[in-house]
Amino acid sequence: MRGLNFSPLWQLVMRIGFGFRGPRKRVLGQELAGEIESVGNAVKLFKTGDRVFAFAGFRLGAWAEYDCLPEKGLIATKPANMTYEEAAAVPAGGLHALALLRKGNVQSGQKVLIVGAGGTVGTWAVQLAKSFGAEVTAVDSTVKLDMLRSIGADKVVDYTKADFADSGETYDVIFDVVGKSSFSACIKSLDENGILLLGNPGLSQQIRRLWASGGKKVMGGAVSYRIEDLILLKELIEAEKMRSVIDRRYPLEQIAEAHRYVDTGQKIGNVVVTV
Repeated sequence: MRGLNFSPLWQLVMRIGFGFRGPRKRVLGQELAGEIESVGNAVKLFKTGDRVFAFAGFRLGAWAEYDCLPEKGLIATKPANMTYEEAAAVPAGGLHALALLRKGNVQSGQKVLIVGAGGTVGTWAVQLAKSFGAEVTAVDSTVKLDMLRSIGADKVVDYTKADFADSGETYDVIFDVVGKSSFSACIKSLDENGILLLGNPGLSQQIRRLWASGGKKVMGGAVSYRIEDLILLKELIEAEKMRSVIDRRYPLEQIAEAHRYVDTGQKIGNVVVTV
């Protein structure tokens, strides 16, 4: 969003929504955790001093000392067994992973392949699929494999050394988190009635999904998030079925450096900015 790294059509949409000559909302950031400083007179769900985590979405504004959120937005009491830093890393990746896996109707006993498993969305997708009872194969680079095993992946594939499609193994659900894997390879690796989930579909993937063969299905695009989903994530975390994966922490004063590190594409899990 910051770099406007989208296709030309989406660039136009983003400029209409967020500003043509520059960002209309200067403070970015979609997820946060902190203590409520004050509430409006009509607020009933929260009170001053409550410890919460939240998804600000396209309202943005999370990378700051203070943010103002609607009472009935995606905001909930944070997991009791998490620090603020750990809780801040939950909403964006957790909600997106949950929404896509729910689209794929992941069931106990199914085989699930997650491509791009070591990042913000992928680490939550691995843990959610495991919590649903699936057998999970995680695909990412060499440095992320030990972490993926530690959060529950049954099998790992190092994409720098092997192509998952060459193994001949097939899956009930394939979740392509970042949209960089071969579309045809994913379709080939699906079971006869398998589902391909596109977490970040490009234009070509959106078009090719119309020609999925046989009983295979391709799903992706826009998803909606619900407060019930944020609460479910909290419950799974408090039940110690999931945890945040944090690579680095930066103070707010070094947020530019945090961006530079994330832009390398090498982060493991999440990067957190502390205030």
